[in-house]
Amino acid sequence: MIRRLNRWRKAIWRIAKWPVRIACVVLIPLLIPVAYVELACRGDATEQTYPPLITDAAFQRREANTYLTYPEWHIVYAYDGLAETLKNGDEHAFDYFWSVAGFWRSTCALMRVADAHGGADFDTRSMIHTIGISFTAEMAVKAAYEETIGRTTAWLRGRDKTAEDRAIAAIAIDYAAFLRQTPWYQYPFTSKIGELWSAPNGDFFRGLERRFGIGMEFAAKAAYARAIGGAVAATAPAKLTVRSVVTGIREVRLRGIPDVTVIGGRGGGFEIETPRYDLFTRILVEIATHGGTIQEIAGNDDIMVTLTVPGGADIPLQRGTVLHRMKRDGFRSDRLIVEVKVPALAAFLRDHPLGDPGLEHVFDY
Repeated sequence: MIRRLNRWRKAIWRIAKWPVRIACVVLIPLLIPVAYVELACRGDATEQTYPPLITDAAFQRREANTYLTYPEWHIVYAYDGLAETLKNGDEHAFDYFWSVAGFWRSTCALMRVADAHGGADFDTRSMIHTIGISFTAEMAVKAAYEETIGRTTAWLRGRDKTAEDRAIAAIAIDYAAFLRQTPWYQYPFTSKIGELWSAPNGDFFRGLERRFGIGMEFAAKAAYARAIGGAVAATAPAKLTVRSVVTGIREVRLRGIPDVTVIGGRGGGFEIETPRYDLFTRILVEIATHGGTIQEIAGNDDIMVTLTVPGGADIPLQRGTVLHRMKRDGFRSDRLIVEVKVPALAAFLRDHPLGDPGLEHVFDY
């Protein structure tokens, strides 16, 4: 009986060992940057002593979160860069591994900064690592495909892009814009497969490869998006608004700004509620343009912004401290990640208008 069990164990191991080994080969490289960030990219956690003007706990956020929202936006910017690359080149011209390296380098730098502002909680760190692993795996698969099959069909096609290439480039631009305000899993990937297949086929090999290769990518993303969307629906939804305290601007002017809700008087000015994400940046720019001052955001007096600058250019900042500098994916310019005191934010926004080069984003919490 014992011998029979041992034979069964050996037979099962012979069958199972290869999937286990393959899983280890795939997972270990993906987990290495996670381990590095957790072990080497930590600072001394410092509790915040700033007394918030906003007293409703539901609208107070951890100050550390302004720094830890960047990794998600790095993925948005990666798709911006891919869309920029596709305006004149092909997918294989995009540096996928540089983008992945930029994700983990910036996460490491900002994790240390976040620790000095109260630190990241376990759920936030887990979320960052999860999206980092997913992004790394996606970029690795896409790089492997585009550097082999994609590059070959592009060579066979020649310099002139096909209708499928142009359709994919248009979808990339649309997707990058979509991500600035809406979660990726709400993007209509399935309908985009239809758009791709409806493009007239001008080059047999490249057209067929783009339709099947990129179509399969969209189909996989659509399936993954449905799973993520279902999981999100089963949990508490993220708060999509943020509250701030502003001064130096009349109430009637505030009420005239789209998407701004005036809650009431606060701190010598007004407490307002606005959408988060890209609209938040544009609303703050409008408030600053009208001479207003932002005194507090979500109960905090520090916030992070990004600027785009010409590659290698030295841009002196009168207000704010550069936390990290990186080359932008797909562009010939750099990104500065800057920490600004909230009361100085309006003046900072007037110094650096929204544009490229210029102000890119104001991160909320």
